[in-house]
Amino acid sequence: MNIELTDMEFRRLLDMVYIGNWILNSTRGDDRLPDYDHVESKIFAQCVKAGMPALFEIRNGEVLPSAAFEDGGIHEAIMDYEDTVFFEILAEELARKDMDFEPVTAENYEELADRIDGYIAEFEENGVENITLDK
Repeated sequence: MNIELTDMEFRRLLDMVYIGNWILNSTRGDDRLPDYDHVESKIFAQCVKAGMPALFEIRNGEVLPSAAFEDGGIHEAIMDYEDTVFFEILAEELARKDMDFEPVTAENYEELADRIDGYIAEFEENGVENITLDK
């Protein structure tokens, strides 16, 4: 298979491959999905042909994203995504708790959405500052 990409498209592909593999493997410890590591390695090996040697390195005979790539802002993008997902899930769980975890129906969907929006607005304004837990 051959895919024609501009340098900028290839650079974006590197970001997407790294992010995808990060999501799939970063929390798995020793139980990584090696097929995804292999694809990431193959894609990053193309940096030589693309004239981007600073974006990969070889460790233990394996082509990996370089420290320069990893330190270049990609983790900030991942953290932004994780923060958004965290607050969206938290808002929905709190809203569903407020409604005693009733199944979502056409009748209560608007109420649930309004509660979620209220929590999201709170989190946008104050983060987790106002969250307390009663024991």
